[in-house]
Amino acid sequence: MRFVSINNDGKEQAAVLDKEWRSMTLPSINEHFNKSWPSDLFELIQPGIFSAFQRWWGEQPTEETDQVERIEYPEYRPLYRHPRKIWGIGLNYVDHASDLDEQAPQGEPASFMKPDTTIIGYGDRICLPHQSERTTGEAELGIIIGKECKDVSVEEAEQVIAGYTTVIDMTAEDILKRNPRYLTRSKSFDTFFSFGPQLVTPNEIGDVGKLEVSTVLNGDVHRSNKVENMTFPPYYLVSFHSQVMTLKPGDIISTGTPGAIVLRDGDIIECQIDGFPSLRNPVTDLKKQGKGGALYGSTAKR
Repeated sequence: MRFVSINNDGKEQAAVLDKEWRSMTLPSINEHFNKSWPSDLFELIQPGIFSAFQRWWGEQPTEETDQVERIEYPEYRPLYRHPRKIWGIGLNYVDHASDLDEQAPQGEPASFMKPDTTIIGYGDRICLPHQSERTTGEAELGIIIGKECKDVSVEEAEQVIAGYTTVIDMTAEDILKRNPRYLTRSKSFDTFFSFGPQLVTPNEIGDVGKLEVSTVLNGDVHRSNKVENMTFPPYYLVSFHSQVMTLKPGDIISTGTPGAIVLRDGDIIECQIDGFPSLRNPVTDLKKQGKGGALYGSTAKR
């Protein structure tokens, strides 16, 4: 199944997508079927609720689901606003490490965490901060955790994943290069984490290793690579980080980029992954807008 969050009557609401990727909001589904499923996607993906909803929805006759109101051109929002944790993985493709004149990590992933204040969604502006002269954008595959877990094995990891999504992660690269201890600061500016628009459940993916991830700038592919070429693949990342701390439903692991690209005012960056809609964000340089020129907010619809 595929899920999104959309702006509907001024509220961010979870929605299910039909085969044409038209949106059916959870409030519309509840109204038609006289149900009370959560209308917020973060609440919907909690243990027990998410699997129960998917089973229930699969049991509904087509003639009934066809009567639920569709929204064909919604305004997409971030899948949700407040995950408990966002893990990022640095230099997870050898090719990307060479971009930064770094050696790819061998023994363990190069992990970092990001605050939820970095979150934006499809069409929202990425704002290049005053403090950075060189900010990069990086397309990545995102893993969304669906069950609370601790110390899971690589073999068990698939069972705790709710789905996958597209991610664009940003780095104030010049800040990072001044001192690697500044990693958290270089990754944590507002608008530095875009994710969505779709949460795609694992049964729709097939072999996740065969997915190709591309960083695209202004319509041109900058760098592409397949997930199977990661140093640390998705299931390993879930297992590894569950050994550090308990993973909770809604936690996000952004698995690393095939290549980062320098962002400039007026650019449009995209994350393209096989089988997913493109995640697209325009770029605004705050240094060109003046100190009061933060232009957060959505600029695009589907």
